[in-house]
Amino acid sequence: MDALPLVALVAASAAVAGAARRTPVPAPLLLVAAGLIAAYLPGVPDYTLDAHIVLPLLLPPLLYTAAIDSSYLDLRANARPIALLSVGYVLFATLAVGGLAYLLVPDLPLTAALVLGAVVAPPDAVTAAAIARRVGLPARVTTILQGESLVNDATAITAFKVALAAAVGAGMSWGDGVREFLLASVGGVLVGLVLMVPLHWLRTHLKEALLQNTLSLLIPFVAYAAAERVHASGVLAVVVVALYLGHRSWQVDFATRLQEAAVWKMVAFVLESAVFALIGLQLPFVLRGLGTFSVAEALMYAVGVFVAVVVVRFVWVYPATYLPRLSARVREREPETTWKSPLIVGWAGMRGVVSLAIAFSIPLTTDDGDGFPARNLVLFLTFTTVIGTLVVQGLSLPLLVRALKLPGRDRRGDTLAEAQAQSQASTAAENRLDELLADEDNALPPPLADRLRTVLERRRNAVWERLGTPNPVTGESADDTYRRLSREMIEAERAVFVRLRDERRIDDEMLRTLLRRLDLEEAAAYRESDAS
Repeated sequence: MDALPLVALVAASAAVAGAARRTPVPAPLLLVAAGLIAAYLPGVPDYTLDAHIVLPLLLPPLLYTAAIDSSYLDLRANARPIALLSVGYVLFATLAVGGLAYLLVPDLPLTAALVLGAVVAPPDAVTAAAIARRVGLPARVTTILQGESLVNDATAITAFKVALAAAVGAGMSWGDGVREFLLASVGGVLVGLVLMVPLHWLRTHLKEALLQNTLSLLIPFVAYAAAERVHASGVLAVVVVALYLGHRSWQVDFATRLQEAAVWKMVAFVLESAVFALIGLQLPFVLRGLGTFSVAEALMYAVGVFVAVVVVRFVWVYPATYLPRLSARVREREPETTWKSPLIVGWAGMRGVVSLAIAFSIPLTTDDGDGFPARNLVLFLTFTTVIGTLVVQGLSLPLLVRALKLPGRDRRGDTLAEAQAQSQASTAAENRLDELLADEDNALPPPLADRLRTVLERRRNAVWERLGTPNPVTGESADDTYRRLSREMIEAERAVFVRLRDERRIDDEMLRTLLRRLDLEEAAAYRESDAS
């Protein structure tokens, strides 16, 4: 197999995603546009989405990295709206969009229309996370969208299997469909529950960060494959395992956490970039196979399905938001909401690569040997729905958020909470240090003991300093100035080490040891800004 096209795809998509960081356009949209253009450039090879590659090889790591960074406690606190969207809405959208497509497209069988409905029903996990990070949505809205996108693929894939079985003539009844759904959902959760504890035990008992992170890279594939082997939902298995491991990540040693964060950040960047570019690259395939449908007809149907997808989401979101609040118990447990939050949730239903991958997995023929009815049109409508939601909703979502003037995160309140937590932790550490130094076995020279107290005091004061008055000349807080000066000092040390290596007064192995020590000190002094 020629690896050059794959390398070219990764390199080009990473370059476009990097360039997008310097523009106001979200990276997913720029990548899709680049894919659309590249699809017709001479010399660009064919990149066909294969469900047998996307679902087991691309979806698990993308779900894992999204879930492990999510808050289990926040998701649990918002379980009701998340369940209504990830299960209720997906099933509703499958039936509603499928029914509307059946009425809109002449000679489209109802079973094929329901297949289309299941394919375009789930908003995409990758898209939701990427757009939410960029536009700065309120914390609860972000949690609900992330929670929905983590679970809804499992619902959609199961609904697709049921609709597909009916379309190809497998004779699946409604009762069979309900059993299939329960087996997939309950089975996926059970597989995740079975795997999460032994996997966490392995993570905490492997003594080398390299081995622990190798295991980390394998975990999503192991969970997905194990669940699929027993005909359960691999999506749910991955999400359950990732939420558990993320919730208990504090039990893993610091070296593993530092390395794991860097590794998964890189993996997510590469996969997300390639996935969005792949969406745009599918245009030639969906246009070639329209067959008896003209482009004008297909575009008319595409507009109708796109509008149906957008409207159906609002038809579900507003009642699902306000009807449960008729219960006093729900009103007591959940914060008050305005019409603005459901509007954002409704408009943030961008579709993505999972819908396309599922659509490409539709077989060419039915069980009796006939061609699958309107397969190519279903692929085209899926593609246009994905592109339409990404472009129309993705581009307008930041404008809508700004126009509604939704309150973002309370940065000052977050900093105050962080400072109070650090103060309590520093007090506990100071008391523990006093206990240790009182033991003769832990005797230290006064300068070293003072150094421990200085480091502790520095951590205690650092967060409070961010709340202080900035420097009137530079606009920096005292903490920002401290970090900048610290980095300048470290850079001066680093230059000396490199000069000594070049003069052959130390060797490269010693240089790497010294530089790593400086890197760790710089990492401790540097706090990544909230905007990055």
